[in-house]
Amino acid sequence: TEYWFSFVIVRLNIGWLLAQLVPLGEAPSALAEWLAFGAGFLVAHGFMLGLRRAVSKDFRMVCKRAVVPMQTPILILGGILAGVFTPTEAAAVAVAYAVIVAFLILRTMTVRDLPDVLARAAMTSAVILLLVGAALAFKTVVSLSYAPQILADFILGLSENPLILLFLINLLLFVVGMFLDAGPAIIILGPILGPVFVDLGVHPVHFAIIMSVNLTVGLATPPMGLVLFVASSVSGERVETIARSILPFLAIEIVVIFLITYIPAISMTVPRLTGFVQ
Repeated sequence: TEYWFSFVIVRLNIGWLLAQLVPLGEAPSALAEWLAFGAGFLVAHGFMLGLRRAVSKDFRMVCKRAVVPMQTPILILGGILAGVFTPTEAAAVAVAYAVIVAFLILRTMTVRDLPDVLARAAMTSAVILLLVGAALAFKTVVSLSYAPQILADFILGLSENPLILLFLINLLLFVVGMFLDAGPAIIILGPILGPVFVDLGVHPVHFAIIMSVNLTVGLATPPMGLVLFVASSVSGERVETIARSILPFLAIEIVVIFLITYIPAISMTVPRLTGFVQ
C-alpha cells in the first residue's frame, strides 16, 4: 500500500494521471511480491532462520476472514481507474466499506467503539497533514537556497562511474526511508535528486520507481523503520521480534532494488508497451 501511495505523491508532484502511474509499478511490484512469496514459503517450511512451526489449524478461518478486508485496495484502485469516483471520493468509499465490514461482516466493532476509532483516525490524519505541510515548507526553502543544484554537483563529483553514483543515491534513499515517511521524503528529495538521475542518464519514470521502492523498503528497515513501530503497536509484539522476523523479506527487497536500478528493462518494459514511455 505504501508503495502505491508513494506513486500517488509522485503524481501530485509532477502531474501524471493515476491511470498512467499504475503501469509503472506493475513489473517491480510483481517481482517483489513473487520473491517475497517465495521467501515466505521457505520461512513457513523452516528453511530460513531455523523456523519449523506447525501450520495453524485456524489457517482456513483466518483466510476466510481476511478475504473481504483485502478487497479494499481493489475497490479503491478499481473505482478510480474505471472512472466511478475520484481519488478523494475513493477515500470516503473506503471508509464506508471498512465500517460495513467491521460492523456487519467481521463484527469486530460496536457503536461504542466508533468515537474512539474516529478520534484515533483524526489524530493520525492530523500528524500526516502536519508532516506534509512542514515538508512543503521545507521544499520551498530548499529550492530557494539552491540546495538541489549544490547536492547534485556534490554527488556527481564523488565519482565518474554511474554505477557507483546510483549505488550511493540508493543508499541515501534507503536511509532516509528509515526516518521519514514516503510522502514527505518524495516531496523533499524528488526535486533534489531528480536532476541528478537525469544527469546520470536515468529516465524520470525509472527514477520515480527507484525512489518509491527505496523509501518503501526503508520504512520497514530496523532499527528505526516507522512501519516496525506501527506493526508493534497493532500486534502487541516487541519491535525487536518483528525486526528479526522480517529480515529474510528485507533481503529480498534489497535484491529487488538493485535489480530495478541496474536492469532498467524491468521497470521500463511495461510503460513502453503501454505507450506511456517512448
